[in-house]
Amino acid sequence: MDATGRRRQSSYSAYELTEETPVYVISVAAQLSGLHPQTLRQYDRLGLVSPDRTAGRGRRYSARDIELLRTVQQLSQDEGINLAGIKRIIELENQVAALQSRVAEMEAALDGAAAAMQQREAAVHASYRRDLVPYQEVQQTSALVVWRPKRQQSD
Repeated sequence: MDATGRRRQSSYSAYELTEETPVYVISVAAQLSGLHPQTLRQYDRLGLVSPDRTAGRGRRYSARDIELLRTVQQLSQDEGINLAGIKRIIELENQVAALQSRVAEMEAALDGAAAAMQQREAAVHASYRRDLVPYQEVQQTSALVVWRPKRQQSD
């Protein structure tokens, strides 16, 4: 994972373009984000936005990188947050996203375990013998019952 919290892929499909695909050179990325190329280099050095690199070490920005550049600029210009604060905000947002993803994975695993448990429980109930009578506990009372045997009559 890089500083922006996403996984870097070593190779990209030539025909698949996603928001993670690094396609923009620094001059185009600067124009799209409304920033100076030197600002992009500074953000890269500080670890705020880490674009992919070509074999010749040239920077390649993705659509997600451009959006992150705009966010950094907005936090800096409009909110007055310094770059160290912005870096911490980005780290925390990435951490929250990772934790939300982990929670979703755990909820899915829990749902699967609950379904498996219900299936096993149903199998156990289906295996019960039907000729057995369920045990019912006798309620004890304080009533007194007197038993008198019948007398046999002699003939």
